[in-house]
Amino acid sequence: MPAKILFLRSLRPAVHLFAAIPLILIGYQLWFNPLAFADPVEYLTHFSGENALRLLLLSLAVTPIAKRLKQPLVIRLRRPIGLWCFAYASLHLGVWLSLDLQFQWALIGEEIVQRNYLLVGFAAWAIMLPLAITSLPALQRALGNRWKKLHHWVYLVALLAPLHFIWSVKSGLTEPLIYLAAALMLLSFRYRTLTKYIRARQ
Repeated sequence: MPAKILFLRSLRPAVHLFAAIPLILIGYQLWFNPLAFADPVEYLTHFSGENALRLLLLSLAVTPIAKRLKQPLVIRLRRPIGLWCFAYASLHLGVWLSLDLQFQWALIGEEIVQRNYLLVGFAAWAIMLPLAITSLPALQRALGNRWKKLHHWVYLVALLAPLHFIWSVKSGLTEPLIYLAAALMLLSFRYRTLTKYIRARQ
């Protein structure tokens, strides 16, 4: 087997390691030295949300990179990156539901309705849920062309996630605006795909 193919195939476990290391490190710190954090819940919320956003943008960058390098095998990295993105997003939601609001469902409903950034964030996660489920190869084959149309919804998530970040911070907009700019840049690479999809929906 050519060395280039072996190298490209080795990138998949590297992606899993890259995505898992921050989670392992933060878990170790929280377990053995929780007093190192002034507010562990707030820190974990920010940690999980920001990692989800980073991985979301990385998943969108895979296709342009693969085309630039003329290495179609690189595109296969989108699935593990996307699944890790959903895992961090689910952790982000789970921390808020369990540690912040302690599963008080009436309060949770009120918060989502009353606070725009929570509504946008929940909408982004809800869109990602079917995308994660249908990333399974068997479901991908079963859906056929519908699978690609369904996964175009990730472009909406790429806008909602930075917007959720922007609206959630009380000060210091520089970082979330950088994420929004990165998302817009990555979406610009898909201008033809987006316009074609929008016209088809009209």
